[in-house]
Parts: sequence; C-alpha cells; structure tokens
Amino acid sequence: MRRNELTALGWACLYYFCVLSSYYIIRPIRDEMGIVSGVENLQWLFLATFLAMLPIVPLFGWLVAKSPRSRFLPYAYGFFVLNLVFFYLLFRADDNNVWVARVFYVWVSVFNLFVVSVFWSFMTDIFNDKQAKRLFGFIAVGGTLGAVAGPSITALLVESVSIANLLLISGLFLGVCTIAIRQLSSWELHTHRMQRRSDEDADPVLKGRALDGIVQVFKSRYLLGICLLMVLYSTLSTFLYFQQAEILRDAFSDSAARTKMFAYIDLGGNLLTLVLQVFLTGRIVRHFGVPVSLAVVPVLLALGLLLLGFAPTVFAIVAVQVLRRAGNYALMRPARELLYVVLPREQKYRAKNFIDTTVYRGADVAGAWMYTGLITLGLGLGSIALVGVPLAAIWAWVSFRMGRAHDSQALFNVSRASARPATLL
Repeated sequence: MRRNELTALGWACLYYFCVLSSYYIIRPIRDEMGIVSGVENLQWLFLATFLAMLPIVPLFGWLVAKSPRSRFLPYAYGFFVLNLVFFYLLFRADDNNVWVARVFYVWVSVFNLFVVSVFWSFMTDIFNDKQAKRLFGFIAVGGTLGAVAGPSITALLVESVSIANLLLISGLFLGVCTIAIRQLSSWELHTHRMQRRSDEDADPVLKGRALDGIVQVFKSRYLLGICLLMVLYSTLSTFLYFQQAEILRDAFSDSAARTKMFAYIDLGGNLLTLVLQVFLTGRIVRHFGVPVSLAVVPVLLALGLLLLGFAPTVFAIVAVQVLRRAGNYALMRPARELLYVVLPREQKYRAKNFIDTTVYRGADVAGAWMYTGLITLGLGLGSIALVGVPLAAIWAWVSFRMGRAHDSQALFNVSRASARPATLL
C-alpha cells in the first residue's frame, strides 16, 4: 500500500463490505423462497431471472451514456434501496404468498449480479493494473467481512425478527454504498488532477449507444474468452445449487431451519474466504500469476465433484459449497476482475456489465435446463456431479488461457504507453 492510496482503499473496503453485507442478509431468504416456490420449479425461476436481465443491460447502457459515473452509480444503488422498501411492504402484508416469494427470488438474483458487477467496474476504473494487483486482495477482504456479517445477522435474527425487517437492514447497508462512491470519486479527482485536462475529463460521460457493450463483446476474442469462462463457471455453480436445494429440502422440514442452514453455509464459506484472502490470495497472485490463480479453483472443484459423485450427502454438499465459494471469492473473483483492468473504460462498464449479468444468467438458465434434462433421463445426484467433472477440467484450461491473454495485453499496454510521446498538461 502507498500512503496516497490509504483513503481510497479504506472507502473501497467499506463500499464492498456494505455491498456484500446487504446481499448476504437477503441471500438465505432468497434460497428459502426458491424452496417455497418448489424445487421442481427452480429452472423456471432461472429463466425468469434471465428474461428480467434482458431489458436491464440496454437500460444501464443508456444511463451510462446520459450521466457521469459519480452520478449514475448512486442513482443505481438508490433505486435498489427503494426496491427493498417495496418488498418490505409486501412481506409485511403477506410473507407466505408464493408469487411474492417467486418475484423476490428473481429480483435478488438480478440485484446481486448488478451491484457486484458495478462495484468491480468502478474498482477497475479508478485503479490501474499495478494498483489492482496490490490492492484488490485487501479490497476483497473488506467484502468478505461483509459477507461474514450479512449471513451472521440473518442466522441470529431470522427466528426473532421478521423477514421484512431484515430487508430494511439490508437497505441501510446499501445506502452507505452511495456515500463511499462519492468519496472515491472525489479521491480520484484529487489524485489525478495533474494528469487530467479538467475535472470534467476525470469523470466523463461514457458516450455511445445503449447496446455498445454487446457489440464490443462479439467483436473481441478476449471478451468472448471471458464469456466462455463465465459460462462454464455459472453452469457448474447451477448444478451444485440445484443439488444443494434437493438435499436440504429432504433433510429439513422447517422453513426457518432451512433458512438458518443456508445462512450457515454462506457464513462458513465466507469465513474460510477471509482466512484465504488474508494469508494466501496476494501471495498466490504475486508468485504464480493470473493464469494459475484463475485455474486453481476449477481444478479443486473437479475433485469436489468427484466426492459428491460418490457421496451425495448433506455433509458432502456443504463441504463442496463452502470450499467452492471460498475459492471463488478469495482467488477466482479477484483474479477474474484483473482481466478487465487492461481494457478501455467503456468496456469496463458496458461490456463487463453485459457479461456479468446477461451472459452469467443466460448460462444459469442453460445449466438449469441441462440439469433438469439429466434428471429426466434418470440420472441421480451423484451421476450428475460426475458429469460436471470434465466441465470443470475445461473451465480450468480456459481460465489458464485467459490469464495468459491478460498478461500479454498488459505488456502490450505498457509498451504502447512507453512509446507515446510525453505531453505537458
């Protein structure tokens, strides 16, 4: 850490802490709403989530094109706070309504991708590649502390405080994010004042069309590679999510007990994430580089799927989910975000948002229906887990190749910058 980065690092950690606290308070509630809606209907909820994402991408692109970053980001988070207040009123009126449960499930599935994607877009924008490699591990720790606080709040209060009130607590955390955004924007303006022509240039409106992010993806092999990485990750995550829902549905009959169990799984994964981030993430990225950092998690997941294939029990699914989530948040996610640091600003917001939302949820839908198809063919939970092993191997290979592509692009950017003549501003 450099002294002039400490203020920004503190606000970035607080920002991520509040984002994940807000999400993890309501995530166990969402998972329980999925079971309330019927495990046999989960693929339809995944499809509904994907369809809900489709109009959001061009809407986000339009918003980006109409206002500077320091303005549209607080507006986006404020919108989600209002949504939480709306669901608070619905749950207060009737917390057993199946359709409210289904709408809430879809909304949370859209909400979590959007707020996290926007957070990392902001981080990859205000920090350069060298800073990202040094600081993203610390920032991820801030998020993990929030990911520990969120499910802890739900696990402790779900039986004594209504679901509706938990939504308000989630909204309070999200409101703090808007303060952090403004502070980080001010820090960037101050830090880069000598490198910018004006304050307006430091926080520009990203010009272009609402659908430019989609066009950018299909014109870039690099971005298409990130898409493939995301598809493989999401498909395997969906397989495990469906298996988790079936195993826990059969193991617990009480709704509050299941919600608490979901919260404990999140808590266990996030505590392990914290340990890994503090002691291993930075060292692995520095010593082994982005390619290995991206490939470690899918290799470990292949081993976990083998375990689940031969023993589809509560213990096995909890162990695999905890290890997968810890590996993803401690190592895979920070390394994956580094892939965007070497890209132009418009791709960090438009193309990245399209990949993190529409592509991700599209892969969810494909994975959900693939899982349903395997069930229809008569495969059991263990057999489906074994089907995921070769997919995990392919994911590891794609991840390693994308890490190599990142390194090549970073070297190209450095050589191009050094060849550019110096200018006095």
